[in-house]
Amino acid sequence: MRGMIKSAVRVAREALTAGRRTSPPYGGRTLRHDYAQAQLFAPLVLRQFLRTDCRGLVTVVAEWQESRKMLGLRKVPHHSTLAYAARRLPGAERGEPSIPKWSLWSGLGWSA
Repeated sequence: MRGMIKSAVRVAREALTAGRRTSPPYGGRTLRHDYAQAQLFAPLVLRQFLRTDCRGLVTVVAEWQESRKMLGLRKVPHHSTLAYAARRLPGAERGEPSIPKWSLWSGLGWSA
């Protein structure tokens, strides 16, 4: 069993790796290709880790250059982009812009 990860950068890096392994590069043919699915999945995992909402996460990512560079983001996603991605990615229930903690940790190979 793995120990608890306390580094937000490490959590985001592992989520990005898991997202690249498990999801197609983009959400659909007709959607804009500004962000890959994994680039949106990793901030959503980071949102759960930091216990914040989409708007708070956008602020954190905007102020935190290391996270943008590691995620390969040229620009910071709008909070609604993250909310729509949360609905589109597996695990979102009833259109809520959040992913249940159990689906995130099991997808990354961690136990909750």
